[in-house]
Amino acid sequence: MEGKEEDVKLGANKFTERQPLGTAAQTDKDYREPPPAPLFEPGELHSWSFWRAGIAEFMATFLFLYITVLTVMGVVRSPSKCATVGIQGIAWAFGGMIFALVYCTAGISGGHINPAVTFGLLLARKLSLTRAVFYMIMQCLGAICGAGVVKGFQGHQYEVLGGGANVVAAGYSKGVGLGAEIVGTFVLVYTVFFATDAKRNARDSHVPILAPLPIGFAVFLVHLATIPITGTGINPARSLGAAIAYNKEHAWDDMWIFWVGPFIGAALAAMYQQIVIRAIPFKSRA
Repeated sequence: MEGKEEDVKLGANKFTERQPLGTAAQTDKDYREPPPAPLFEPGELHSWSFWRAGIAEFMATFLFLYITVLTVMGVVRSPSKCATVGIQGIAWAFGGMIFALVYCTAGISGGHINPAVTFGLLLARKLSLTRAVFYMIMQCLGAICGAGVVKGFQGHQYEVLGGGANVVAAGYSKGVGLGAEIVGTFVLVYTVFFATDAKRNARDSHVPILAPLPIGFAVFLVHLATIPITGTGINPARSLGAAIAYNKEHAWDDMWIFWVGPFIGAALAAMYQQIVIRAIPFKSRA
């Protein structure tokens, strides 16, 4: 029996883990601070991966608008919110789609699906200005096409039900609406930074796999909080696509809120992550 026990111990220790999990993976060799992305990278324009990433952003934003606008219209159409998925269902549609789409496109484009996220990552020097502008254009085009397809299917209903366009609700000032968009986008971009942080990925091997989950959940929670105020933008492409398809004056009156607010929120999140958490300006250059 003693011999067998020795054999068991030898077999258990003979082959070490190829990839340590959790905090066991933390070593000095796991992580190196990546260099900041150049502002301009002309060589990207000659790479198929650059154009493929833009197409992925277009398709993801197209699907995002298609599903979420239909969900909003379904809730608005019902005379009783209890007969539909309600505000909670709208929030789940937005958060769930972000979870699914980030999971699908993260390995291709990074899974931004939002000009505010792209802007925040640009300020943190995670991608070039060339790529950021391209992403934003493709995101806006995808959003316009997604809302446009919904309007094409349900033209009259789209007009009657508001088309999912963002406006500041009655009883709230524009300042309150702007504040809601700033804080809501800060929550989202803050979550994106920490869920995708390379240093955490090196230390905790489960983080890259789970990254889409907290991002989608952040979108869900922000929608629960701010749907009654602005309908929840936190995504300029989403607001622009719905407004262009709906094309009513009151949808354009507050459009600046859904661009200025998310960009300010994204900038604040980028500053917090880079200056406070990573302390990059204070690190030795030696």
